[in-house]
Amino acid sequence: MFYDPTFLLLIPAIILAIYAQFKVKGTYAKYSQVQASSGITGAQLARELLSKGGIGEVAVESIPGDLSDHYDPRDKKLRLSETNYSDHSVAALGVVAHEVGHALQDAKNYAPLKIRNNFVPVASFGSNLAMPMFFIGLLMSYGPLMDLGIIAFSLAVAFQLITLPVEFNASKRALALLGDGRYLNQEELPMAKQVLNAAALTYVAATAMAVLNLIRLIALRSSRED
Repeated sequence: MFYDPTFLLLIPAIILAIYAQFKVKGTYAKYSQVQASSGITGAQLARELLSKGGIGEVAVESIPGDLSDHYDPRDKKLRLSETNYSDHSVAALGVVAHEVGHALQDAKNYAPLKIRNNFVPVASFGSNLAMPMFFIGLLMSYGPLMDLGIIAFSLAVAFQLITLPVEFNASKRALALLGDGRYLNQEELPMAKQVLNAAALTYVAATAMAVLNLIRLIALRSSRED
């Protein structure tokens, strides 16, 4: 009774997710050993780019953790991992510029980011309740509860899909900022691009996992009669 053949649907996404994690860690580690010719630290880069973008009021903070960097649109703070805050490697500058890209998206009212930010509470609700509702409905053979679980999980999938253009655009902005400001030279820019592409792969993997999980739930639902 515990054999679930629909789990096989998730194997490609699981493999991709594992590969993406190895890729991002390996690429980041490789280019964190390459020091940028500009000699600027991540914190200095962030403050300069924010100032040039007309959003110097965004605070730049150092936080614990590895690759914990993120932009908080609610508090208007750019939080950088301790390493990237003080380092001046190609990898660090690439990651920092990416997060500045998110801050610029916010300042310029970039539509996909606004949609994603507004979607967070709904997606969180769907993500937390979807699986419990669906599998309780599955155990009880109660179709309407399974349907509610699928609808709730669809919200989480939609959030993942909205996230992709936001992340790709932030990376595009980052490379332009680094090149135009000559923070990285023509040899270093492709290295930073590799770091950002590896990071983007993790979002692709997460989206693939969400989509295949949704397909799995639908397949399980169709195999049960109301």
